Amino acid sequence: MSVALTSSPILNSTQQEPLRVMVVDDSVVIRGLISRWIASEPDMVVAASLRTGLDAVNQIERVNPDVAVLDIEMPELDGISALPLLLAKKRNLIIIMASTLTRRNAEISFKALSLGASDYIPKPESTREASAAEIFHHDLIQKIRSLGAKVRRVAPASPASSLAPASDRAREPATRAPVAHPPLLRRAFSAQAPRVLLIGSSTGGPQALVALVGEIGAVIDRFPVLITQHMPPTFTTILAEHLARASHRPAREAVDGEIVKAGQIYLAPGGRHMRVARHGAEVAIVLDDGPPINFCKPAVDPLFASAIDVWQGAILAVVLTGMGSDGMRGGKEIVAAGGSVIAQDEASSVVWGMPGAAANAGICAAILPLGQIAPKLVRLFAGDRS
Repeated sequence: MSVALTSSPILNSTQQEPLRVMVVDDSVVIRGLISRWIASEPDMVVAASLRTGLDAVNQIERVNPDVAVLDIEMPELDGISALPLLLAKKRNLIIIMASTLTRRNAEISFKALSLGASDYIPKPESTREASAAEIFHHDLIQKIRSLGAKVRRVAPASPASSLAPASDRAREPATRAPVAHPPLLRRAFSAQAPRVLLIGSSTGGPQALVALVGEIGAVIDRFPVLITQHMPPTFTTILAEHLARASHRPAREAVDGEIVKAGQIYLAPGGRHMRVARHGAEVAIVLDDGPPINFCKPAVDPLFASAIDVWQGAILAVVLTGMGSDGMRGGKEIVAAGGSVIAQDEASSVVWGMPGAAANAGICAAILPLGQIAPKLVRLFAGDRS
């Protein structure tokens, strides 16, 4: 067993403690690689480097991590079995599941999300491939930082508090400095009746999408629904199946050249941008194998921007939970063309990056909790303009 523990540093009252990250992976190569990446970040520290899920469960109270990067396949106790045990010991632990891109691991990752994992990340088949390792590095650090921001602790008021045992500090309530948000500009909804629903999402998106499509059957039956979720290949295949079960409507990865019709959910396939274009009197899917946009492939902005040439201002776009700002620029173009944008609110978002960017850009007609978005969509597509 390889274990490395660190103690919490003593910081002054104006500093924040670094995020404490626990790395759990039976591969010494992957474990060492991730640990080096984390150690090089100024706002993170490797709280523990462990070989199995059993090690993680046994060590969590002493380690007191904010974030755990948890491999799926490990000896003694695998990631999916360790997940509920870790959350039982620390309810607010952020857990990022890591797995290779196989159908089985994609299905396990989706199960992990339903059991309380915050996110997942696909591991490259080989870390010797520079581009794959670079993408994995970038995405992992961004996920740790964005998800960890929700539990980042303000430095203790006194040195005595910071020297308390980790098991005691784990029971202390997390405190956050109050954040003052300026009032967000909201636009009036478009006077044009929407003829298509576009949705963009990232971190936390699979759970949000499954909840949303299960409540908008009346919209799906009459209008096309196109979704871009930041997600790799194989994972989008599984997500489409989940969306079909939740909505009781056809849902699948979009196919290049197919005609867009009402009654169907079209999901951008992992690794390809999805756009739409006129095909005579009809609308067709256009898949693009170009470079990442906003560090993402698929990205939301290409879908949003391309829809304007097809539906002009008769577009209703929704930006759900996710890291970064993807969807904001495309949303601006939709609003400029006469369409409308709805963003998920901060409280119900796993990460308020994408919807926050849209909200702060002043392009949204509504900023709503996830549970209120579906009823609003049903009303708007039924003719309500307010």
